[in-house]
Amino acid sequence: MGRFLRAILVGLVGAGIVHGLVLLLIPHVTEADVWARLEARAPFYEVVRIDPASGANMLHLPDPLFEAAACRIDLSEGIVHLEAEGDVPYWSMSIYDRTGQNIFSINDRTSSDGELDFLVATSAQLTELRNSQSEDFGTAVFVETEVQEGIVVVRAFMPDPTFEPTVSRYLAGLACSLR
Repeated sequence: MGRFLRAILVGLVGAGIVHGLVLLLIPHVTEADVWARLEARAPFYEVVRIDPASGANMLHLPDPLFEAAACRIDLSEGIVHLEAEGDVPYWSMSIYDRTGQNIFSINDRTSSDGELDFLVATSAQLTELRNSQSEDFGTAVFVETEVQEGIVVVRAFMPDPTFEPTVSRYLAGLACSLR
């Protein structure tokens, strides 16, 4: 019976030590989230290419046939206009809040005329924009969200290596600008 109690005691002490170490490591692990990694590479509204080949695959893209670019946005500073010109076999755009929760997603099959042209704003900003009619945004799709800070990720499909220049040009031309 003594051995059994000693084994339980050693197990509990070991579990306590492991638990303590995990708690001490949490600040180091949480600082390495996607938001922090993007923040270290570029300011708000600057597009960052997510290149798995260079080891900068901070989004952990599971499909090697997709290339991606991302930018951080802050709607407290104003409306954000996202646009890209060109033609790729397929693109998708997702907007995530600061914690990584997906708040909006669309692709070229469901967007108007297949173009990536979006205005991201809060409901108050959209109301003000619609009332002012000061700028003509043409066929831009309006995305309404109450999230102030977020990450926009655009992915482009590259069916084979011959599409690499086309996809690279498309992602390099992605504009993430404050209006």
